[in-house]
Amino acid sequence: MNANPSKDAAAATAPEQPTSPSNFIRDIIVSDLESGKYAGQVHTRFPPEPNGYLHLGHAKSICLNFGLAAEFGGLTNLRFDDTNPEKEEQEYVDSIIRDVRWLGFDWETRLFYASDYFQQLHDWAVQLITAGKAYVDDLTAEEIRKGRGTLTSPGVESPYRNRSVEENLGLFERMRAGEFPDGSRTLRAKIDMASPNLNLRDPVMYRILHADHHRTGSKWCIYPLYDFAHGQSDSIEKVTHSICTLEFEDHRPLYNWFVEQLGIFHPRQIEFDRLSLTYTVLSKRKLLTLVNDGHVQGWDDPRMPTLSGVRRRGYTPEALRNFCAAIGVSKTNGTIELAMLEHYLREDLNKRASRVMAVLRPLKLVIDNYPEDKVEQMEAVNNPEDGAAGTRTVPFSRVLYIEQDDFREDPPKQFYRLSPGREVRLRYGYLVTCTRVVKDASGNVIEVHCTYDPATRGGNTPDGRKVKSTIHWVSAAHAVNGEVRLYENLFATEDPNSVEEGKDFTANLNPNSLEVVSSCKLEPSLAQAGVGARYQFERLGYFCVDPDSKPGAPVFNRTVPLRDTWAKIEKRVNTEVTKENMRSPRKQAQ
Repeated sequence: MNANPSKDAAAATAPEQPTSPSNFIRDIIVSDLESGKYAGQVHTRFPPEPNGYLHLGHAKSICLNFGLAAEFGGLTNLRFDDTNPEKEEQEYVDSIIRDVRWLGFDWETRLFYASDYFQQLHDWAVQLITAGKAYVDDLTAEEIRKGRGTLTSPGVESPYRNRSVEENLGLFERMRAGEFPDGSRTLRAKIDMASPNLNLRDPVMYRILHADHHRTGSKWCIYPLYDFAHGQSDSIEKVTHSICTLEFEDHRPLYNWFVEQLGIFHPRQIEFDRLSLTYTVLSKRKLLTLVNDGHVQGWDDPRMPTLSGVRRRGYTPEALRNFCAAIGVSKTNGTIELAMLEHYLREDLNKRASRVMAVLRPLKLVIDNYPEDKVEQMEAVNNPEDGAAGTRTVPFSRVLYIEQDDFREDPPKQFYRLSPGREVRLRYGYLVTCTRVVKDASGNVIEVHCTYDPATRGGNTPDGRKVKSTIHWVSAAHAVNGEVRLYENLFATEDPNSVEEGKDFTANLNPNSLEVVSSCKLEPSLAQAGVGARYQFERLGYFCVDPDSKPGAPVFNRTVPLRDTWAKIEKRVNTEVTKENMRSPRKQAQ
């Protein structure tokens, strides 16, 4: 597709995207293309600060910025807004690059840093000083904060606000030369201390900070604040549509003021709602607390909502992109059910994950009338959703392992799995009937003995008899020992940010968010499973091979259980809507 399509072509193409419903941001872009604004170009950017790992909220922004530009034949930059050397690290830069690529997007040669523009930003600051639009202030950060005023009262002008241009230029140059200690002076824009928008009450543009930058080293000891660097960085890169989250809406007049005073290229800023998920925190500050305080085992802990964490847990980039497309964008912040994200994950994994058999909590099952030295290879389907996935063979023998939960000596009502005298189907195997059990000294069942029907190979019932339950198994003689890590929500409450007075969000951590099961029995095909490979353990859920795995000793993370509560909610809502439309045909027609 042409990188700079005509406005007619772009406007005609956008509404026809079936998997990308229209939204107000797309409508703005279409309108700009129709009017010829920005010469028919669409140029966006994803501008993370490298002070932490990307999380699920960033995935929404990434998909939006790259997706809209691609739809209209435009370009997207990856830019690091690295203006705070005290909190930024190369580790974060590397992780962000890795995560954006994993999500499926390519910025080609357009990798930029705000630090690339430090000299230009400095020169623009001098330009504003020369024009009488900026001044050096000796007030402390606390004094500046107090002097800003409130939403109902105006701010107080600094006693240094009316310094001469010459004095301000001299002081700013001395700040640049490193003559003053940290925090002793700032450069502020001279706008309006009585503005109803607090961001326009002489905001700080530069602060003194004798700290080495991860890219520029000790070259600079003054650094631009985000509010000064962000809009101008967009301008330098000729970004046409600067897409930000809603908390930047009140900052937009300030960004506009800077580019207008400087007389430079003017991007259009558009704000949208941040992603918020139940049972999840998406604050980098809080995520850093979880890491630093040892509540998790790092940024890529599979319980973390970071992109590196969900990747390790087994999420697919396709599932995240589908989820982001489904939730869309709006001008009002809200909260999305975590179950909805898990629904899109299951939907994607169901199509791509190979089916295998694994027993997490093994109970020995002995088939007394099966020959002791006999081993059969049973044909098993790799993925019923993918006809090209084919089949594999799994060994079947006299002694098997089944799940402890699949047997009850004294079964409750509506328990249809194995119990004394009951017949069940062994997946891909035979029908077996429990005849007796063996217990240890404490009375716990340690072996279940059965007989099998040789005529039911493959689980078939030639005589047509009904069997209510099918259970999975692993041959004891061929089983691979493995470790499985069962993950639950990291937080026990739907809104982890809601806490009692005197407590912080960590009070809502789920103490049962991780269970390590180390005595699992896996079918032989999993012995050499590669790191990152995804599987459906039949009847148990979706699992992914963890980087801690070693050949012959695999480690699996549970990605998500099989039960899909969101699909049931969606089905119920659709049914109710259909019934309502049937009752009100006129409303439906409208």
